[in-house]
Amino acid sequence: MGTWDIGHFDNDSAADFCAGLDEAAAGDREGVLRRVLTLAADTGAEEYLDFDEAVEAVAAAALVASQCPGGEPVTSAYGPDEPLPEFAVDLRPIAASALDRVLADESELAELWDESEDGPAWRRAVQELRDVLAPAPGPAPEALFELA
Repeated sequence: MGTWDIGHFDNDSAADFCAGLDEAAAGDREGVLRRVLTLAADTGAEEYLDFDEAVEAVAAAALVASQCPGGEPVTSAYGPDEPLPEFAVDLRPIAASALDRVLADESELAELWDESEDGPAWRRAVQELRDVLAPAPGPAPEALFELA
């Protein structure tokens, strides 16, 4: 794997994905992300998630998360150069599901990272993305009154 760091865009496959995203027509960019995320999210638990599909899903999820409250802007030189549209909110749970699948068993990307000393840091970074995409629900409004 041509990987130089744990960042979401710090590998050849993610950089290639972003270059392809730049080449897509502006109106097609959200659809490209949706296809990549859906492919990963819909991979069955018993099916093996290929490295390239997982890497693309992580990069796509990072792009979606960058538009969420608490999301980090994409500043990597290997991220897309062309402007991205405001993504539909319904991409967020799809991206979160894709990341769940990337982190699960039968994921080549997770297996490779787990074999390295940077595996725990990579997992934390992906989990942080996931948390931005689908934050844990807070207490119900009624519960706040009970605490007072």
